[in-house]
Amino acid sequence: MGQDRGKYDFYIGLALAISSSIFIGGSFILKKKGLLRLARKGSMRAGQGGHAYLKEWLWWAGLLSMGAGEGANFAAYAFAPATLVTPLGALSVLVSAVLSSYFLTERLNLHGKLGCLLSILGSTTMVIHAPQEEEIDSLEDMAKKLVDPGFVVFATAVIIIALIFIFVVGPRHGQTNILVYITICSVIGALSVSCVKGLGITIKEAISGKPVLRNPLAWLLLLSLIACVSTQINYLNKALDIFNTSLVTPIYYVFFTTSVLSCSAILFKEWEHMGTDDIIGTLSGFFTIIVGIFLLHAFKDVSISLATLAVSIRKDEKNGPVLNGMAANNHSSYELLHTEDFDDRESGLPFDSVSRRNGAMTVS
Repeated sequence: MGQDRGKYDFYIGLALAISSSIFIGGSFILKKKGLLRLARKGSMRAGQGGHAYLKEWLWWAGLLSMGAGEGANFAAYAFAPATLVTPLGALSVLVSAVLSSYFLTERLNLHGKLGCLLSILGSTTMVIHAPQEEEIDSLEDMAKKLVDPGFVVFATAVIIIALIFIFVVGPRHGQTNILVYITICSVIGALSVSCVKGLGITIKEAISGKPVLRNPLAWLLLLSLIACVSTQINYLNKALDIFNTSLVTPIYYVFFTTSVLSCSAILFKEWEHMGTDDIIGTLSGFFTIIVGIFLLHAFKDVSISLATLAVSIRKDEKNGPVLNGMAANNHSSYELLHTEDFDDRESGLPFDSVSRRNGAMTVS
């Protein structure tokens, strides 16, 4: 019965994670549309420290969409392991890329389509090999994990890195380097996922009738989550306002997922319950997603499609025999030009005034 319940929870978490990706992917588009509208109005941009987006309804629609996605994501962590839920955020990258090609005129070329396919394949691989059992089932277990020396060192390092980027690196390089604000969001995101996982356990215990509200850990997790999410929203807005959405989304995914997987390995130790084949499958799926995201956005400015690829292949096949007979063709072309030049001189036209372009003759 317990094993059946575990599988039931697993699939609930999977469904919630997929729906979360859809809402979050759409939220990037809505937010970007709102920020672009403000930029056209001449309002101070978020990247410059402005907060005019708070008066833009499109931005609020994006925020609500992200809230719905994060809510579904929040619930997913209560049912499924973080090793499964977090990497499925790649689907939000796919949704964002497809929608941006329609609503933000950011073209999705052949590389992008292949990247979307690889992202789906990688996500599927991770779902197949993800752990289906939980390590933490109560707040008491969560409290023990939070004071583990390994996690204490990890959390301290994350906070120090975030503070350095916020107060030192950000003011100097945030406007020109896309990695600055995304790094802040990603490392803080690792802690926010830990808080979400703990609060998910809190809610499940509250539903079962346990007096969790009297536990100070529950309130500590809630306040920490609010601080982390507020920081993420602020710096993600800055990154979206300054840089292209199709660049921010995939880089944020890779950094954020890597941070969460590292945190999950240290705090929840879900990897200890996985066999060697599942670990290899999970890592392979994750790297496949990274390759897919790289194809999706690294070549986004290259105008290539199946039609242009077919034309290029036919052109190469046509130029093959031409290159083999280049000398003969050049000789024939020289003779033809020489004859035409002679005819031009005989007709009384100055030789220098004759111009030939694409087989046509014009007189200057």
